[in-house]
Amino acid sequence: MDSIANMIIGIKNAGNAGKEFVVLPYSKLKEAIANVLLKEAYVKSVSKKKRLNNKILEVGILYEDDVPKIQGVQRISKFSKRVYQKSGLLKPFKSGYGKVILSTNKGILTDRQAAKEKVGGEVLFKIW
Repeated sequence: MDSIANMIIGIKNAGNAGKEFVVLPYSKLKEAIANVLLKEAYVKSVSKKKRLNNKILEVGILYEDDVPKIQGVQRISKFSKRVYQKSGLLKPFKSGYGKVILSTNKGILTDRQAAKEKVGGEVLFKIW
């Protein structure tokens, strides 16, 4: 399993287990993804910390009425099969209730942000 899949599944599973936060190994890509999830109100907090000689990323889980905000995730682009999407072909996911997260030349963006800025990119995952 790749690091992005490990991150999003870890956040989802922590929410289903009732945890307050999840600790993940740090990378700039994971921090950028976590910040997009924070802006889109899928997580409560994101903080970078240092433990011994390793950097970690602590992600706070967001709940609505004791139910985790993240109900499901689906990894789209993988090492074995990269999936790219043009800006004109980006469509709303789950009638606008879900988000598609993309890696573009302007950074990590949601499908709406990418369509607004008219950029395409690698489709990382879907979240709802």
